[in-house]
Amino acid sequence: MTESENKHLRVLIANERRDRLEVLARVVSGLGHDVIAREIYVKEVGAVTARERPDVALVGLGLSSDHALDLISEIVREAFCPVIALLSARDPNYVREAAKRGVFAYVVDGTPEELESAIDITLQRFAEYHSLQGAFGRRALIEQAKGVLMERHAIAADRAFDLLRERSQNTGRKLVDVAEAIVDSHLLLPGQAPASEQPADGERVRP
Repeated sequence: MTESENKHLRVLIANERRDRLEVLARVVSGLGHDVIAREIYVKEVGAVTARERPDVALVGLGLSSDHALDLISEIVREAFCPVIALLSARDPNYVREAAKRGVFAYVVDGTPEELESAIDITLQRFAEYHSLQGAFGRRALIEQAKGVLMERHAIAADRAFDLLRERSQNTGRKLVDVAEAIVDSHLLLPGQAPASEQPADGERVRP
């Protein structure tokens, strides 16, 4: 059993062709998911996306590739969810442009089962992508905090990390939270005097 079979997803579908919207809506509903919006117009899809907050968006290629690409752009701008492009035939140029607009996957004339599989894989990759982004962000924040401590106390990188870890252990706070507090406090400080003119304060970590 796939992940999306265990979960009723809130799905936004968009296509400038109303007849294809209706067909897709029946397919999505048949898979056990909720179609929360059926959008045709570019000028409306962004607001609907922001309001409805779908789990996934499916955008079909209708009469105009430009129209479909504009739908994708508006949805990606407003949504924190993956967008899947649906095509009736292979179109490498369109897929390439859709990828530039933020499409996470595409399906070519697939069966309902293939669509379900594509949704499953896309949701997994989307979650992994944002988890990885978060990991990179946390690592960068810790490195920034180490830099603050190295400058403030004239210490080496290893010692700066030890101070962060000690502070985390002593306060029961996550390492990244300690790092964020140190960086924030550093950014809020007014212009500091040169290190030689500042009073020595040991190697205390003061977030």
